[in-house]
Amino acid sequence: MKPFNDKIETEEELQNLLGQPSELVRNKTIDFLDDHCKDFISRSPILFMATGNKQGSDVSPRGDYPGFVKILTERFLLIPERPGNKKMDTMRNILANPKVGLIFIIPGLGETLRVNGKASLIKDKHLLAQMSIKGKQPLIAIAVEVEECFIHCAKAFKRSKLWDVHEWPEKETLPPVAEILKAHAKIPGLTTEEITKNLNESYTKRLY
Repeated sequence: MKPFNDKIETEEELQNLLGQPSELVRNKTIDFLDDHCKDFISRSPILFMATGNKQGSDVSPRGDYPGFVKILTERFLLIPERPGNKKMDTMRNILANPKVGLIFIIPGLGETLRVNGKASLIKDKHLLAQMSIKGKQPLIAIAVEVEECFIHCAKAFKRSKLWDVHEWPEKETLPPVAEILKAHAKIPGLTTEEITKNLNESYTKRLY
């Protein structure tokens, strides 16, 4: 049983409740990467990618040095696929449904850049070679054909005070990740110490 019952069912109801967007908002979307978008992406060390299939949706981060996303043309960008956990949720979703949504973030800046388009998994050697780091070349990359680009306002970042270090929680109060993984995985005999060790090795030895 759902813990709510008063749902919005139509776009008309939604529009009547929240109102109309301003002229600036209505006109801010473009369908290519102009010089401003290219500059923004070149400064961003992290993005979040939304994908989906018939079973549901998923959001996953991709991060590296600023400029790790390669801009091929005003219509195409390329995201290197660095070593992960081999679960491959994002890539499996792309094979099932190429529609993706990206949010590029620059530390300290409240506004973000949103890019929507169609993705594909590519393995062109000459492109992958250009994204090598520490002598390690990605095995594949995610190419995105741009359909929409626009700046998203900073209200969420301002409300959350994300970039205000004085609002950050004390390190000792952060969620115990190893304990959470142990509780969720329920692998007999696996300890939090082993999980912590595995995580640390992954973060220090298997980033590229």
